[in-house]
Amino acid sequence: MDMNERLIDVIIAGAGPAGVVAALHLAQSGASVLLLEAGATVAQDLRASTLHPPTLDYLRDLGLSDQLHAQGLRSPEYAYFNRRTGAQIRFDMSELADITDHPYRLQCEQWKLTNIGCRMLADLPGAELRFSRRVLSYEQDADGVTVHIEAPMAIEHVRGKFLIGCDGANSIVRKWMGVEFDGFTYEEKFLCLSTQMPVERGLGDICNVNYMADPEEWLVLLRAPTAWRVLVPAAATATDAELLSDKRKDEVFARLLGTDEHIETSHRTIYRMHQRVARRYVDGRVVLVGDAAHLNNPLGGFGMNAALHDVRNLVGKLIPILRGEGDSALLDLYERQRRTVMQEFIQAQSIRNKQAMEMTADGQMEANERLLQSIVADPAKRRDYLLRQSMYTAVAREQEIT
Repeated sequence: MDMNERLIDVIIAGAGPAGVVAALHLAQSGASVLLLEAGATVAQDLRASTLHPPTLDYLRDLGLSDQLHAQGLRSPEYAYFNRRTGAQIRFDMSELADITDHPYRLQCEQWKLTNIGCRMLADLPGAELRFSRRVLSYEQDADGVTVHIEAPMAIEHVRGKFLIGCDGANSIVRKWMGVEFDGFTYEEKFLCLSTQMPVERGLGDICNVNYMADPEEWLVLLRAPTAWRVLVPAAATATDAELLSDKRKDEVFARLLGTDEHIETSHRTIYRMHQRVARRYVDGRVVLVGDAAHLNNPLGGFGMNAALHDVRNLVGKLIPILRGEGDSALLDLYERQRRTVMQEFIQAQSIRNKQAMEMTADGQMEANERLLQSIVADPAKRRDYLLRQSMYTAVAREQEIT
């Protein structure tokens, strides 16, 4: 395909969850789509693994629900622990059953979502997925966008009405837009360990999702369908070799389980975490989505969900534009709605979640624990808290913005 052939409705850079779901939604709505992925295959890494109720509502509408649930783990409850006292405070999302068919978090690794979506795309006319295609640059004019692509044997050129950048934190599309990130990067590093050992045997009655507060070493303990994942902070001065060593791994599990038992791990990954939002999401016919537009820490599991909420909003506006039922003002509205929600809710809430895990001043952890207990005890406050953590509050806020 080259720029002299037909004009594609939408070109998408990046076949992660956001790119694949955007392509699927557009193709199901009758648009022609070209999805470009720099890698040779869909990435099979662990990264995000939480899907919140409103995201599941959306994915159900696209026909993804049954296959995702068959490969996922329903987790209606999540808990906050005080690692020093052992106190545990639980929240149960089953209380939201009056507003959703999905009153739980579904723990399902993101590669499963992308694999399912890619298989569905293959059966849709007008949808094409090309691997080993890295976007190099683009130019746009009043009628469309010309995208230049590095392919294995040549430089390819394609022409589309719109280009969506779903190409991650280091987005080439965003760089060509000339858009900078506002925000900050956390000084410390973060270590994620995955093990198939049933760690619940050493911890007693725990949930699938556990936030363990401790001023010395807080951690997140999350159960995915095939493994437990442990996320802990680490000093910025620690080398990657030190963090990935057996010694550090053994120290983490010894503190978690109170045992010197040897624990096998299937993955060890180091992350840097950011709280950043792009200054603009839209430039003419070019639009940013997901990590290309915003980054936040994983406490609360908002990142992938926010990206998919971007997709739902954007495709809901692109389809009327492609049908001649709307104009570029809809893209401006997409930017207002999604940037506002990201700044007011997702950034703010994920920062608060992290702060609650690492309180160090005398009495802070106890005060936060009393606050959570008061929320659990009050039906109205508990409802409000569940709506915020499940992201329904963010969905409602988006709809208020005009």
